[in-house]
Amino acid sequence: MNPLSKPFLITKSTGEQEPFDPKKLVSSLKRAGAGDEQANNVLSHVESEMVSGMSTGDIYRHAFSLLRHASRPVAARYSMKRAVAELGPNGFPFEKFIAEIFKAQGYEAVTDQIVQGHCIEHEVDVVAWRGNELIMVEAKFHNEQGMKSDSKVALYVKARFDDLKNGEFVYGGKTRKLSSWQLFTNTKFSDRAIQYAECQELSLVGWNYPRKGNLEDMIAQAHLHPLTALTTLSQAEKHAFLDQGLILCKQLIGLPGLKSETQEEIRHICGGVI
Repeated sequence: MNPLSKPFLITKSTGEQEPFDPKKLVSSLKRAGAGDEQANNVLSHVESEMVSGMSTGDIYRHAFSLLRHASRPVAARYSMKRAVAELGPNGFPFEKFIAEIFKAQGYEAVTDQIVQGHCIEHEVDVVAWRGNELIMVEAKFHNEQGMKSDSKVALYVKARFDDLKNGEFVYGGKTRKLSSWQLFTNTKFSDRAIQYAECQELSLVGWNYPRKGNLEDMIAQAHLHPLTALTTLSQAEKHAFLDQGLILCKQLIGLPGLKSETQEEIRHICGGVI
C-alpha cells in the first residue's frame, strides 16, 4: 500500500473537513470481512480517484461499488451503518430492531409501550426484561449519517428515568422495578451528551459508542443484519418487506418467491446462522 503523496482533505457528512486517513478505510473494510489483499486493492482504487474535498459519502460509494462486484456479502456488511439508517424514514422499524437485539441476548422485549410514572404517563420505545432485570429504552433514529444525539436528548431521558425509577411494572407476569433506562441511537452522540451521561450513569448505545458493546458490535455478534443491507434486493422490495413488519435478513428465509441469489447472500451475511 503506497501512502498518498500529499494529504487530501475529505468532507464529512457534518460539513467539517479532515485529512483522509487510509487506516480508517482499511479498518472498516476488514471489519466487514475483507482480506488484506482485497482491502488494500480497494484502498488503491479509492486513492487513485481522490481529489481534495471529496465527501466521505463519495468514498463510501466508490468502495461499496468495488466490494459489490468482488463480494456481495462483504459489501453488505460494509454498508451496515447505512442499512440501519434505511430502516426509516420513521423510527418504528429501528425500535423493532433494538427489541430483536435484546431478544438475541436472552431478554423478552416489546415495543411501543405506555407506562405510568410518578407524575405522568410515558411512551417507551422498547421494554426488555430478563430475570429480575427491567430495561426501558429511548430510541433516537436519524436518517442522516451526520446527525448526533445531543445533551438535550440525554437530559430528557434522565428526567423520564427519574419519574419512573421508583415505580413497579408488570412484565412477563411478574412485578418488576426498573433496572435502567438506556438511550440508543443509530448514529453518534455529541461529546456533551456523553459527558452528561457518564456523570449521571446513564447508559448510551450508539453506532461506535461505547468502545465495546456498541450497536455495530451487537449487530455483528448476534448476526442481526437488517434486510436493508441486502444488495440483491431493490429499494422497492426492501420497503415492501419493511411494510410487512419484517426487518431482519434471516426473517426472509423460506419466503415464497425469494430469489435464490438473495437466499445465498443472506446465508453469507449471517455467517450460516439461519
